[in-house]
Amino acid sequence: MRSPKWLFVILLVVFSGLQYRLWVGEGSFTSAADLLVKIDEQKAENETLHERNRILYAEILELKEGYETVEERARSELGMVKPGETLYQLIDSTKY
Repeated sequence: MRSPKWLFVILLVVFSGLQYRLWVGEGSFTSAADLLVKIDEQKAENETLHERNRILYAEILELKEGYETVEERARSELGMVKPGETLYQLIDSTKY
């Protein structure tokens, strides 16, 4: 007669252990939800990086094909001028 009671207790312990793993342990619903959030974040970051790469690739093509882009960058970033030109540099007085 004692056998069914012990069997019930053992099954209850096994069931409780499985429920714990399902809700809290490794591979649980919460960890799966966290992984889905991380996947969404990674997809957004990948999209941003893909757009940046597309812009950089277009800029590389421009630099390879024409001198206008090279000249524009030299003027804006390096302050270069052509012979016979005069450079005027404006200072923003609101910063001082």
